[in-house]
Formats: sequence, C-alpha cells, structure tokens
Amino acid sequence: MGVESLEAAIRRAGSAVGLLRDSAVRPHTFPVAPEFTNWRSEQRAWRTSCALLDQSHHMTDLYLGGPDALKLLTAYGVNTFQNFVPGKAKQYVAVNSDGYFIGDAILFSLGDGLFDLVGHPTVINWLQFHATGFDVTVERDDNSYDRPSGPPKVYRYELQGPAALPLVEKLTGELPDVKFFHTTEFTIAGHRVRALRHGMAGRPGFELFGPWAEGEEILRAILGAGAEFGLVRAGAKAYSTANLESGWIPAVVPAIFGPDELSYRDWLPAGALGSLGGSMDSADITDYYCTPYDLGYGKTVRFDHDFLGRAALEPMEQRRAKVTLVWHPSDVAAAVRSLCEPGVPAKFVDLPKARYALYQADKVLRGGEAVGISTDVGYIANEQAFVSLATVGLAASEPGTEVTVIWGEEPNSAKPAIEPHRQVEIRATVAPAPYVREIRESYRKS
Repeated sequence: MGVESLEAAIRRAGSAVGLLRDSAVRPHTFPVAPEFTNWRSEQRAWRTSCALLDQSHHMTDLYLGGPDALKLLTAYGVNTFQNFVPGKAKQYVAVNSDGYFIGDAILFSLGDGLFDLVGHPTVINWLQFHATGFDVTVERDDNSYDRPSGPPKVYRYELQGPAALPLVEKLTGELPDVKFFHTTEFTIAGHRVRALRHGMAGRPGFELFGPWAEGEEILRAILGAGAEFGLVRAGAKAYSTANLESGWIPAVVPAIFGPDELSYRDWLPAGALGSLGGSMDSADITDYYCTPYDLGYGKTVRFDHDFLGRAALEPMEQRRAKVTLVWHPSDVAAAVRSLCEPGVPAKFVDLPKARYALYQADKVLRGGEAVGISTDVGYIANEQAFVSLATVGLAASEPGTEVTVIWGEEPNSAKPAIEPHRQVEIRATVAPAPYVREIRESYRKS
C-alpha cells in the first residue's frame, strides 16, 4: 500500500482544518538530550557566559547544485540574490502564488554552485517539489527523527554568549573578523571547520559545521577549551525557547491548500505536515495564513527579480505586525493552579515550551474582538517572563497595548497532546519582537 497523500487525507477527513486539528503527527522534535543541567541555567548561559547547542539532529538539509540551482532558489524566494556569493547565508522565505507564507529556512552559499537549505522541512519540501523542470541536483538529509538510518551528513554546533568569541579565539588561535550571516573557515583539532557568524543573545556567536565523522573530535575540543569560559551545554528544552528571545516564529500554517497547490498536495505525504492547535476555531484554513509582512519579513521581500507570488505580494499592504505578548503572571498562575482545584482544569501549561502543536494558533482579543493570532509560547528565564510570539492588527501592535489570549481548545480536539480541559482567558501586554532590547539593537546593526 502506498503512502497517503496530503490531498487524499484532506478528502478523507473532510477538511484541511479537521485533518490538522486532529492530527497525531508529533510537534517538532529536538532529538538531543532534554537537559544537561537544568533548562533555566542553560537559558541563562547564552546571556552570561557561553552556551553550546547541538543542532546536528533536528534540522533537515537540502543540498542543491547544478546549472539551475540559483535559478530555482530565485524563482521561489522573495529574497534578493544580488551579490549572494559563496561565504554568505540568508533567511530564505517562500510564498505561494497569492503571496501567502509557505515557510523559511537558512540558505548557505557553499561555493562551486552548491547551496544548502537548512531548517524545518516545510520550505524544503516546497523547493524539492518545484525542482522538477530545473537542471538541478538534489540531495536531502532529513533530521535524525525522520532519517531512515545512519548519522547526519554534517555536525552543527552553535556557540552563543558573551564568552563565545574568546572561546573561538582559544580554539582556533585567531579571532575571525566576519560579518553577521557570513561564513568563514578556521582550524579546530586539526580539522577545517566552516562557521556561520550568528547572534542569538545580542552578542556575536558562531554556528560551526563540518563532516559528521569529525564531529566528536570537534566537540571534545570545544568542551576541553570551554571550562575556563563557563561553557554550558544546552539541551533541547532550553534550545527550543531561544526563538522567544530572538522573535523568530518557527511555524505557521503553510499556504498550500488552494487550487494552485493541488499537485503539490498530491505529491506531499500526509504525515509531512504537523498538527494544528490552539483556540482559533475557524473552519476556513485560509484564516490561518500569514503574509511575510505579518511575520516581520518586510525587509526580506525584494522586488528586484521575478518570483512566485510577486504579482500578489507587490501591491499588498501590511495588515498585521509581529509582536511579543507578555502574559500576565497572575493569569498564568491561575491556569496552572486549576490543575490542583476541583473541576475541569485549564489546558496544561508545560515549561519551558507550552506549545502543544506544531502550528499553535490562539485567538488574540482586544475589547472582545479578534485582532490576531498568538503562536509559539513559553517561559524565558532570562527575563522571568512567560511570553508568546504573535501577529496582530496594526492598531493593536503598539507596545503597552492590553490584549487577551484565549488558551485551550473548545471543543477539545483528538490530538495526543490534548487532555480534557476548559478554555481560559490570559491577559497579555504587547511588547516588541524581539523582546530583548540587546537583540533588537544588534539586529538593527546587522
């Protein structure tokens, strides 16, 4: 029996919303140790010393080569590709023909006409499907949860925090002068290592990568040199919250459910999409769509080339803005307290990440009227704040605006992560995204 396609699964379920709402597909998994010490201390390390995060296992790589590799990327990416030379990287963003968001990933220009697209499979699936008809070579390395067998093709270790640069200098004998989102090479433990200049906590950091067979030696060297710099290994729990500080929304419902995407849905396995959760209850899947502008990618969109969705996106006006919602402590506490009180409790609030579906979509209300969607949600130990990342109408996006998040589903869906619960209202205050001032300022300089 063949694998059921997404389109066939939608027809069986009766609707796209119904399929995703009851999907048993797991939320995105980080197949590394949950904690090495405790997630609170591991979160603090990228602010106070240096955190080592293992990115080797949870992301998918799509290697594109051949004469049309850049042509394919250009045809489906909103980004500019002028001066995209080897040694550079960018956050690649794709939209559908109507200008609505498909997904994003990090794109590396590796040299010799080879590119590596790294991230969640959504945009990788999209490009792999559309590669047909282009003169490209395609090699895919799934994350370690989905890979049929064997180790990853490459290791990826991220060093972040105020001690990251001194640690790299000790490891390499040099202090590389490289711009944000550019790559360089240096030697560690006798091996050439590629490094992306990155920044997660408002300070310079590096993402190191190279052949998997060399990864253990590189890791030992990092750990050996790291003790004097207060190096802390960060596990999956801490790493999963880093985006709450940086303001990156990791997953929204991809805009793949219209007539123009029918052939894609026939090609895509039903299990390739995750589950939909949250209090937003529209039966129309397009109500969950976002534009790049809704998600803070306005500066990424460039109309200096033709790409799928340009005709729709170019005249489109911004309708929502990306913000951080700071949840009121007393309301969060009341939701947690309900677990210990008589009656049906509120939806369980997990820590540090409370998201219980890949596509978390909770209603945001202002004065009783819907003004947006709250997405990823969790606790930031560095700020002692429980927050969510949201996209809200421009009139509700001013910092200090008071809104309400509806937490929990009504009716309760059939997802494995759902227990019997009742909806509750959580008051929240609008704040900028990124929430952390140092990160906002460093991104402006980049």
